[in-house]
Amino acid sequence: MLTTTENRLADTDGPETMIRKLRARIDKRDAKVTEYNSLYEGDRPLRYASPEFSEQTGGLFDDFSDNWCKTVPDTLRERLAVVDFEGEDGTSDAAAMKAWKRTRADVEVGLAILDALVVARSHALVWNPNGESDITFIPAGQAIVDYVPGSRGLRRAALRVWSDGSHEFATLFTRPLDGRPPMVYRRQRTVNGGEWVSRAVGVRTSEQVDMVNPMGEVPVVEIANRARLHGKPQSEIASVAPLQDGVNTIWAHLFTGADFAALPQRVVLGMDKPVKDIIDPETGDILDEEEVPLGQYSRDRLLWLSKAGASIGQFSAADLGAYLKVIDQCVRHIAAQTRTPPQYLLGEMANIAADALESAESGLVAKAMDKQLHFGADLREIMRLEALAAGDPARAASLSMGRVVWRDAQFRSVAQYADALTKYKAIGVPDEALWRMIPGVRPEQIEEWIRLRDEQAAAAAAAAAQAFSSFGPKETDDGGEDDTEAAA
Repeated sequence: MLTTTENRLADTDGPETMIRKLRARIDKRDAKVTEYNSLYEGDRPLRYASPEFSEQTGGLFDDFSDNWCKTVPDTLRERLAVVDFEGEDGTSDAAAMKAWKRTRADVEVGLAILDALVVARSHALVWNPNGESDITFIPAGQAIVDYVPGSRGLRRAALRVWSDGSHEFATLFTRPLDGRPPMVYRRQRTVNGGEWVSRAVGVRTSEQVDMVNPMGEVPVVEIANRARLHGKPQSEIASVAPLQDGVNTIWAHLFTGADFAALPQRVVLGMDKPVKDIIDPETGDILDEEEVPLGQYSRDRLLWLSKAGASIGQFSAADLGAYLKVIDQCVRHIAAQTRTPPQYLLGEMANIAADALESAESGLVAKAMDKQLHFGADLREIMRLEALAAGDPARAASLSMGRVVWRDAQFRSVAQYADALTKYKAIGVPDEALWRMIPGVRPEQIEEWIRLRDEQAAAAAAAAAQAFSSFGPKETDDGGEDDTEAAA
């Protein structure tokens, strides 16, 4: 969130100046974004190989990567699934969940969170283009948010950029600045650069180039990963990259060693190189002699030693296990530094008891719960803006004080959940609260269960009433009451 002096916005800046400064910040981030994306995809050249090794192997290992930079963020993202949004009163916000699904945010939020874990941040734009709220998640290289100086959360401006191949487009959102109302500015320029000018390409007739922001505030939210009080958001794979480079290089050395030195090497002592005569096929005379290719003896597995005193010696094969031990230690360091359970990286799953498995995952679970807290604040702000875009300020205020309900970060078996819920039931926890604890259960499912339970209870009450109606005084043939059954 810190910016360089030359790119710091001023309230008096015009829209073109603000776009230029914010675009320059995006460009400055591009190098790291590209690097971390390449690491995640496994596109990483050997970093620690010596020049001699690189010269010997050429481009043999250019496409090789034992990629842990993908496993680490993927393992964490799997623990970050949004289940529901609750208002200030603790009840589920059905309108928020409807908008969440209508805009496919329930699917794309996983991609946005993964981007934030990999490249440190992603963004969400909330807008109302056709009278209906819309949520769009945007990658790091296509948006940026500027904050009011001295504030870590009060957005002053935001920029979204994209290209159609011939033109680059920019949309700038601002809060009230220097006496101006909150505005939306639409600009464009050619992909070769140049000055930003009012947009003319691809503008719909209903779309204004400059207009007062109907949202009243900046509608772009930054989804930041591990933001500190002073400093920038960080990528989850920043600490993995050096160890990843080491693992890739050691694997390259291991493969090379397996090719050249995995088998015992033999040497002939006390004898000249074997030669054979070159004979004239017509006369039978010996014209010359030539060396016998040593590879022939390797293929034929046979060698004649015709010189007295000649012997065969042997060099030991290379110990490839030493390479594997170093790789194993590097992977364990990755597991410790990122709090990724060893079984995810090393495949050590044999005969692990449930308690031991839960203990091994405790670091990852704690890390996921911390991410739920910080990402949850960003998602809560996104849904507050969605309520504003939908024209419901009361719901927006409630969501701002509510919470995001996440799936349990601890993976447990069905039997473990059933046992835990039974014990909660024994101490008087209501059924509705217990149902919300079941992973993967959606709010509409809980509503259906409540309806079915109430119908079942009503049917049972009706049956009981029908059964009890058969007891009591009966009328006799003369119109009186027979008290025999009642007395009995």
